[in-house]
Amino acid sequence: MIGPNSEQVGVIATSVALNLAKEANLDLVEVARNAKPPVAKLIDYGKFKYTEKIKAREARRNQSTAEIKEIRFRLKIDEHDFEVKKGHVTRFLNGGDKVKVTIMLRGREQSRPIGGVELLQRLANEVAEIGTVEFYPKQEGRNIIMTLAPKGKKVHTQSEQRRRGAESRAGRQARQAARLAAKAETSDNGAEPSGADKSRPAKTQATKAESKAPHPQTAHGRVEGRSHQASKDRASH
Repeated sequence: MIGPNSEQVGVIATSVALNLAKEANLDLVEVARNAKPPVAKLIDYGKFKYTEKIKAREARRNQSTAEIKEIRFRLKIDEHDFEVKKGHVTRFLNGGDKVKVTIMLRGREQSRPIGGVELLQRLANEVAEIGTVEFYPKQEGRNIIMTLAPKGKKVHTQSEQRRRGAESRAGRQARQAARLAAKAETSDNGAEPSGADKSRPAKTQATKAESKAPHPQTAHGRVEGRSHQASKDRASH
């Protein structure tokens, strides 16, 4: 049996090992069933499963998942089309993916496949700096097939994609925070008028009150007019 700190306890009975596990509040887990005698270890099984899960997740995160892309050529291909398809092959190899190159033979072309092999060899030589020939050209029915593989490890891994995604999100959040701060500052400047602006409403109300009050000269003229009319009425009587 192996102890919780990876120390060798020795060969003991199963009942004794179970009692030790119970006293230590641990689990007795068999780690080597086919050994003679079988090997067991005192561990916290819940913590052990959690650690294994984290390790498996990290392994999946760091692994590179290469794909196989396919490019098809005709035996009688002009120079421009060849350069375009070679550009696609270069892009796939730089991305860390394998490339399956197929030469499609038609009619009498099947009787002389050497032309297709030479075309594939030319392509392999022109992309030799970034890719190597994994499977050399061979004829399969009407087609001639060659597989190219990128040199070194895959460039774009999942961890690299996550890092770039995190940087992009951080940039967007920073720009959004800057826009909100600028918007808040603009609204604050528009909501707080100066001292002169604050006095304008009171001055306006005072002006309106003064305009509503009757003018002293006008009121006096009306009183004198009414008195003069009353005197004329008494004289007539």
